[in-house]
Amino acid sequence: MIESAGRPADGGVAQASGLSAARPWLASYDPGVPAEVEIPEITVDGLLRRAAEAFPGRVAMDFFGQRTSYAELDRLVDAFAGLVRRAGLGQGDSVSLHLPTSPAFVIAFLGTLRAGCTAVAMSPLYVERELAGLLGQTRPRLSVTLDVLLPRVVAARAGVGGALRPPQGLAPVIATGIQDSLPVPLRWLYPLQQRRQGRWHPVPHTAATPNLFRLLAGAPSERVDSPARPGDPAVLQGTGGTTGLPKEAVLTHRNLVANAVQCTAVLAGSGDEPSSVLCALPYFHIYGLTVAMNFALALGATQVLLPKFDVDQVLAAIDRHRPRYFPGVPMFYAALNQHPTIGKHDLRSVEACISGAAPLPPPVQAQFESLTGGRLCEGYGLTEASPVTHVNPVHGRGKPGTIGLPLPGTDARLVDLSTGEDVSGPGQVGELWVRGPQVMAGYHERPDETERVLRDGWLHTGDLASVDAEGYFAIVDRIKDLIIVSGANVYPREVEEVLITHPGVAEAAVIGMKSARKGEVPKAYVILKPGATTTVEELHDFCDLNLAHYKRPAVIEIRASLPRSNVGKVLRRELIAESEAHDAPPAPGG
Repeated sequence: MIESAGRPADGGVAQASGLSAARPWLASYDPGVPAEVEIPEITVDGLLRRAAEAFPGRVAMDFFGQRTSYAELDRLVDAFAGLVRRAGLGQGDSVSLHLPTSPAFVIAFLGTLRAGCTAVAMSPLYVERELAGLLGQTRPRLSVTLDVLLPRVVAARAGVGGALRPPQGLAPVIATGIQDSLPVPLRWLYPLQQRRQGRWHPVPHTAATPNLFRLLAGAPSERVDSPARPGDPAVLQGTGGTTGLPKEAVLTHRNLVANAVQCTAVLAGSGDEPSSVLCALPYFHIYGLTVAMNFALALGATQVLLPKFDVDQVLAAIDRHRPRYFPGVPMFYAALNQHPTIGKHDLRSVEACISGAAPLPPPVQAQFESLTGGRLCEGYGLTEASPVTHVNPVHGRGKPGTIGLPLPGTDARLVDLSTGEDVSGPGQVGELWVRGPQVMAGYHERPDETERVLRDGWLHTGDLASVDAEGYFAIVDRIKDLIIVSGANVYPREVEEVLITHPGVAEAAVIGMKSARKGEVPKAYVILKPGATTTVEELHDFCDLNLAHYKRPAVIEIRASLPRSNVGKVLRRELIAESEAHDAPPAPGG
């Protein structure tokens, strides 16, 4: 049996009454959610081994109908780990993954960790220049890539040169295609479909570019036990830096296991009941890795894998698999709400969803909950915390517009930027600091950066937040996104939240635009709802009625789309760069 997050028999909250003064949020926890969770002393791949021993015949992965049991997944992970170890790789070595959410990612990721190596997951969208920079930082001896990315990965590795020490008796790049993981007849039909769309570019598999699944099929059958310890690095995870190359957060096995267990505690899951998780988030991003893959492993649940978010594929997966959990980003739920055939699908199997990576608009939350009858809970996290630190209660009172309560075993505080003292009093704003077992060990080879954000176990998030008397936190804005208009603070999120209450507005993003007179002024980018005919003038009038004069956007631009990260978060930094390159200074008085 898999224990449900180390939950004590009496629910845990009563035992934590002595902590309630320091942690006012404990009184707001759902019944049965403990103040602390017991973190098992295992590695991340140990979550799989534990589930395989408890539920060997249960389906671990379903990829468009291709099912893999927990026992078989454990065997494939052993096979990959053995392959890596026989090639001379071990602790201190890294393996880069250039794969979408798929069985290949799960096998290669867990196999890398079981071999004692460190995994470096990279976005398949990176171009050669970006890849070369990241490969130079992390120096992986082996890379596993999607076949269509093979030329790019090979060229990027060559560009790094001698810094990448090759494996012994194994090519440094292993490839696989989406078709390799599909069931028959989809495996045969997929190339035909891709060829019709002009996207079929087959890569010959040779000794220099071997196929992942052929290597696994020829590997000896043997059990492999990881030489890693819980405190050892498991992942080097890019933080998506605002300038230059991203920093790589060092996340240990304990960090990742702890966050998975914390998530199971608040989502009230138990390994005794078979359940499934709809996994449309990218696994190369820490959010998908934790709240989808590792969460499913901790529960012994089935991962229903989709290589990307596609509304029709998501609806088909819900119809077929009846998933209980569907973690995602606000864009997922908004797209489903607006789908023209949504009324023909029964979404009521979905009981709980964590929404992260971007603010969750209350209208999107309300509509999705009415469709499913389940709970869509806004949460919060950051790469440096594996990533989840806060989430709204799943069964109790959620507060729209907040990120909810700190997870079990997580401390949070607000610190005044000017004095360095704790902020006291509900509603006051300070920088959010967090501390818990999910907080990273530091940045890879960046001691100065580590010292700047991690002190005495407290992670300085760089986010401005407030907290109410019941312990519900609300993000006000990123410190670096704060707009200072003639000395007054303007929080972009507040302006965005006003704009999306307009009946014609689907989404808004606000940045600071340089002004010779005021230093900065807000500029808003707006996406209209389908069929809306709202004009810029109407939006200005709406802001005049709902915002103080210094908070009103000097410029409003209506767009069809906005630049986004891999998980759908709007990239303000790209809007800022575009504005700085093209915008004329506002007219006098603006």
